[in-house]
Amino acid sequence: MTNIPEPPAGEGDSAGDHSKTRFQFPRWANYLFPVLLLVAIGVMTYIPLLGTLAISPDTRAVGYQPQQPVPFSHALHAGKLQLDCRYCHSTVESSAYAAVPPTQTCLNCHAAIKSDSPKLALVKESFESGDPLRWIKVHDVPDFVYFNHAAHVNKGVACELCHGRIDQMDEVTQVQSLSMAWCLECHRAPEQSLRPREFVTYMGWDALTATGKSQSELGSELAQDYHVQPQHFMTSCSTCHR
Repeated sequence: MTNIPEPPAGEGDSAGDHSKTRFQFPRWANYLFPVLLLVAIGVMTYIPLLGTLAISPDTRAVGYQPQQPVPFSHALHAGKLQLDCRYCHSTVESSAYAAVPPTQTCLNCHAAIKSDSPKLALVKESFESGDPLRWIKVHDVPDFVYFNHAAHVNKGVACELCHGRIDQMDEVTQVQSLSMAWCLECHRAPEQSLRPREFVTYMGWDALTATGKSQSELGSELAQDYHVQPQHFMTSCSTCHR
């Protein structure tokens, strides 16, 4: 029988200790699972929350209706009295920005009509002092978005498409989200929104009733007549983000 030599003293213990520690995780690994669990819970909470905020009317400002310094009723002026939008917003066909009328425009009528109304007190004060009224902007887009009013109006985009039935509003309310997705709906298919330039301020205008043509048919003709840019330009990032 062959004698198997015994290992030197301590060598066996050392090998045993080494085999015991070789596959042990470092101490910090004890905290890895809780951290990963918290991250997973955070992501699962954040994504639905972000999605909810993205489509929320509060985030998109749909329904925003600030109280203005003077109670001007579009339902009365643009609706009942049938004043054309351009009487007050006189530069929409030539300016990149929507014009807010000076108080002189108000007094063109109200110097003689209801001139003693207390609702006109701030209007008169503004006219006499030369300080403009501080209207609160309703339809606002971020600073990184370029929007040109004249470009849209002159291509046959109606006021009500963005501003809604302003002729039915006592107080102006934002009815569209003005989001990028909303803008792209029109930029991808402008023929669905165009009308003859002379009717851009008409509320409730209908292509079929007015012309006997469907909106798609009429819009396609107008897109050519008004030289509306092709879709690749209309949907290019640089068109709106300059």
